[in-house]
Amino acid sequence: MIKKQEVYSQYFPLKNNAFYSFVKRAIDIFISAVLLVLLFPPLFLVVCFVNLLSSSHRYPIFFCQKRTGFHGKTFNCYKFRSMKTSSVYARTDNERVSRFGSFLRKYSLDEIPQFFNVLRGDMSLVGPRPHMLRHTLQYAPLVTDYELRHAVKPGLTGYAQVLGCRGELKELCYMENRIAADLQYIRHRSTCVDLKIIFLTPICIFKKIKPFL
Repeated sequence: MIKKQEVYSQYFPLKNNAFYSFVKRAIDIFISAVLLVLLFPPLFLVVCFVNLLSSSHRYPIFFCQKRTGFHGKTFNCYKFRSMKTSSVYARTDNERVSRFGSFLRKYSLDEIPQFFNVLRGDMSLVGPRPHMLRHTLQYAPLVTDYELRHAVKPGLTGYAQVLGCRGELKELCYMENRIAADLQYIRHRSTCVDLKIIFLTPICIFKKIKPFL
């Protein structure tokens, strides 16, 4: 039986670079540690405070969900809870998203806890976004080469995200565009590309622009 690693290496034979992997991991650890120290404590206190002031039922601060990761393995992906109850995939018009949760989602602040996933090694700063298990099962048979996105660790951000491919999946073409961008990143990834995506991500989030990469 052919192992997944062998299949991935057939498609991406030039990217098994030990030095690139070392540098990428070093960048992951350094940036994640710095941003967690700077961003997590104040944001955590604000989330706790808003939760305490909530007139409705209080819910856990963190939301943990199973996602598909490196080589198709399942891992626990962490987020700040933005919905009043556990629910289906996020929709912009979902009434179960709290008012403060909408703010967190607008600026992707609900994903700050995923820096812990990066430190644990479940994710990288840059790579294909990890999909929910049901989306993996749903789209793998429908989108060509879908499984190849699992050749690298999932990312906190990625090429698809800086191109504007994010949000609700209304049609199959939305997922096809994301997968195409993911595979393009995997084929051409490098330290320079990773740093460029990291730099462009906050610009895309806060200025709502679609840069050319």
